[in-house]
Amino acid sequence: MDTTTADPLVGRLLDGRYRIESRIARGGMATVYLALDVRLDRTVALKVMHRSLAEDPAFVRRFIGEAKSVASLSHPNVVHVFDQGTDNDVVYLSMEYVPGKTLRDILRERGRLPAREALEIMIPVLAALGAAHQAGMVHRDVKPENVLMTDDGRVKVVDFGLARAIEATNQTRTGVMIGTIGYMAPEQVTLGATDVRSDVYAAGIMLFELVTGQQPYDGQTPMSVAYRHVHDTVPAPSSLVPEVPPLIDTLVTHATAREPADRPADATAMLVAAVDAHRMLPRLTNPPMSHSQPHTRTFSAAHSAPQAAPAHTLIQPREEAPKRRGFRPNWFLVVLAAVMVVAVGLTGWFFAQPELVRVPDLVGKNLELARKSAVAAGFKVQEGKGLNDEKVEAGLVLSSDPPANTEVKKGATITLVPSLGPKRIIVPNTGGMSGDEARSAIAAAGLTVGVVKRLANQVVERGKVIRTSPQVGEKVREGSKVDIFVSAGMVMPDVNGMPKDEAAGYLGQQGFQVQVNEVDDDAEPCTVIAQTPKAKAEVDKGAQVAITVARCQTDFFDWFRGDNEARDDQQNSLVPSVIGKNVRDAKADLEAQGFKVRVQKLGNAGVVQFQRPLPGSERPTGSTVILWQ
Repeated sequence: MDTTTADPLVGRLLDGRYRIESRIARGGMATVYLALDVRLDRTVALKVMHRSLAEDPAFVRRFIGEAKSVASLSHPNVVHVFDQGTDNDVVYLSMEYVPGKTLRDILRERGRLPAREALEIMIPVLAALGAAHQAGMVHRDVKPENVLMTDDGRVKVVDFGLARAIEATNQTRTGVMIGTIGYMAPEQVTLGATDVRSDVYAAGIMLFELVTGQQPYDGQTPMSVAYRHVHDTVPAPSSLVPEVPPLIDTLVTHATAREPADRPADATAMLVAAVDAHRMLPRLTNPPMSHSQPHTRTFSAAHSAPQAAPAHTLIQPREEAPKRRGFRPNWFLVVLAAVMVVAVGLTGWFFAQPELVRVPDLVGKNLELARKSAVAAGFKVQEGKGLNDEKVEAGLVLSSDPPANTEVKKGATITLVPSLGPKRIIVPNTGGMSGDEARSAIAAAGLTVGVVKRLANQVVERGKVIRTSPQVGEKVREGSKVDIFVSAGMVMPDVNGMPKDEAAGYLGQQGFQVQVNEVDDDAEPCTVIAQTPKAKAEVDKGAQVAITVARCQTDFFDWFRGDNEARDDQQNSLVPSVIGKNVRDAKADLEAQGFKVRVQKLGNAGVVQFQRPLPGSERPTGSTVILWQ
């Protein structure tokens, strides 16, 4: 593991959630880090795309789409994708952390593997690819580096969808082929086209490498290797390692046919063939020999026994011996007895081998019924730790270990992992918190903050949370959005134009401390011409408020007469009282008498609280009457 501390991302908290602990590996397209998901308190692997990819909008769009598809692929042999995201210049994928080695590491250590062991690795790889193919996905970069082997022997395939996302980048448009040359199908090289059969071809090359310790083609340059994939036929593995069984030769030849139509239809079809081959191989094989040691077969001594003894008898010289009385051994019977002893011994050895049976498919069944079914089939059963799943109901089997159709000894133990059903999180109580405190509480609960709205509220202190939507106590999906509603305190009412006494009285009733300032102004006397704070400003209850009014002149009627000199050709009317009426009705009454009407809001009462001019005032027809509701 590379724990380079000079890496600038080590120690950084990505997206406010993932604290990067150390660097695990670095590849051509991305760097993998060990990180802690501080929200869920679990260790994850973060695959961070290199900057050249993160700066390409086409890649980022495709990457996000592929991440969503891969996250929906639930299979025990696929590395699970938890999350994807961006943090400024960092584009990342959050995945299941699988401690162990890559298949490439194992090949470096051991050189090559026995045929049966190679199939026991390929079978879960093909199961993972088959699940992806049935979901409409193509891996595009099947190779030992993308197969992880856990410390307890499980096989996991990683990097689904990454190659497809990279195809959207400028790199592919400049002629760079996506994939690894040593495993590329001919159609990938010549046309850049891939489908499920391209993955089958790569799986065949990987099986070849597992049993021989090397790839089928070697060359001075990548293009020379690509040329051979297009024009040559992949040789049988036994041509390099004679002890490779013919069954493996057949599998490799079928999977690596140059024409896609001549290969298995998809990874599931190849999986069926691999399982059949595994079943027909000898159940016990010798441990791997070094290349300098002669390879011997298990049955060699048994096969030579019935031939060696007769051969020894046939080469005895025919000599005339003097006739003697007494016992003379019958060599034919001696040899036959020896052969029978060996045969009986081999028969006993064969029947002493453990009987292998297939693990039944229990996924999706009721846990208790699955347990009884497995016990009835001769298995031992233990229950694993339950996991949440959005698609599988609680109480059903989510997965089994070993998986379905795996060959195991009769009486082996199967671990059944029950589904806990969809994970639901209770919306936390954030009432009375500040906006920032509420954000933190919602994030800590595994939810996402949606919109934050401010509402006028005379009860809850300004800046504090009034409520959330969904409301506190509701159960929602993990990651769901929660909207926060924060108190704006009181909103300053608009009293501009209102008569002085009415304005001061109303503001006092609302809990404000009112200061009135009179100034000389051409406006109608004793009416508000300015206010501080301004209308609709957020204020606290009990705040100091100042209103400025036009001076209340004693010669009001002189002002009124002067104002009407320009309208002496108009008829005056008395302004009726509409206070307490529904605003719509009051407006209709005033307009019926020839007045214009303007409505200003103080609250949501819907009825007239104040009016100007005051009731009983005489005004010319066509004058404007202001109503406050």
